[in-house]
Amino acid sequence: VMKLNPQQAPLYGDSVITVQLSEEDKVEDDVVFYLVFTGSTVQHCTSTRKINPGSLETISPGHDCCETVKVALCASREGHPVLVVAEESFQFVQDEAYDAAQFLATCAGNQQALNFTRFLDRSRPPAADVDFLDEKVALAFRHLKLPAEWNVLGAEQSLTENIPRETLMHFAVRLGLLRLTWFLLQQPGGRGALSIHNNEGATPVSLALERGYQKLHQLLTEEGAREPESWSSLSHTVHSGDYSVKHHRGLGVYLLTAEA
Repeated sequence: VMKLNPQQAPLYGDSVITVQLSEEDKVEDDVVFYLVFTGSTVQHCTSTRKINPGSLETISPGHDCCETVKVALCASREGHPVLVVAEESFQFVQDEAYDAAQFLATCAGNQQALNFTRFLDRSRPPAADVDFLDEKVALAFRHLKLPAEWNVLGAEQSLTENIPRETLMHFAVRLGLLRLTWFLLQQPGGRGALSIHNNEGATPVSLALERGYQKLHQLLTEEGAREPESWSSLSHTVHSGDYSVKHHRGLGVYLLTAEA
């Protein structure tokens, strides 16, 4: 029997899972453990790293739908066949960060919704919460399958209209969300949003200055600004046909995803 902690992960993955091994599985150093997650349409295989003789650590994969999947713990040793040593179930769920990313993606051009985000801003969450929110919502946004015509300014909006309006970029900058701002900058309409004035005449760039967000201001104005340090910048993903391989440099773990 193995214990997974936690026993669920958000759809966008990228959270740490600890695997407690049972007594009989605490084996010699030359055994390599893998976890195989089998969903209804995709399968993931992750490498693990040993924390101590009785426990391993890995990164949860991003999954394609909310469901309970089967997880097999496999052990491999040179010159021996691969063995399945334990099985457990695991759940992929849609969490609040995923809901938030979906909400923000759909309200890109919606002034009422964006004004609601301004109203939220008055309650100023503490810095640690902002950091957590930033990390999770940026990860979730990255995992969303945005439609081809998606634009930071909303599908209907053309950049030529000089109508003062709120944008998603104003929202991200106002809350000081570095990673989400970076993500939006890479999307269609992201750069264009920087020069749009809202009803008070503020652009995302002037908001960053006014609020004293130096890092954010650099991100928006410097030519060679680099991606802010984040959990996702520790990952590198390579796609090839039906397969994708992700390397998480933070834990030194690899994830292989394939259509089942």
